[in-house]
Amino acid sequence: MILLDTHAWIWFLSDPGLISQKASELIEKAVHNNAVYISSISVWEIALLVAKKRLILKIEISEWISKAERLRFFQFLPVDNSIALKSVNLPQPLHSDPADRIIIASALALDVPLITRDEKILNYPYVQSVW
Repeated sequence: MILLDTHAWIWFLSDPGLISQKASELIEKAVHNNAVYISSISVWEIALLVAKKRLILKIEISEWISKAERLRFFQFLPVDNSIALKSVNLPQPLHSDPADRIIIASALALDVPLITRDEKILNYPYVQSVW
């Protein structure tokens, strides 16, 4: 089991060559076990990037998400009350990006590695992160 950060999810689907060899190997194992987790906050982040025209998809965002949901190896993790609370109470120091905090809290709740290229997360000692 693994959890993909938002950019890792986008790259996995659109340009896997951007993902490191180590992260790719973990993703492939998780794909084989139908255990690639995505936080629902990543859906929000992608939709926001598209709305701000910072991310251009070849298809409508709703169709992109729908296609991703149909891939059986993806498991979407809702932002429940426990994860929301955990994201606020993460040990410091950690930057204040709420989506990143929710993604970190999700990885901690699942007790799985977080696939990310984000240096701030990679340097955060309280979550297992891989790139």
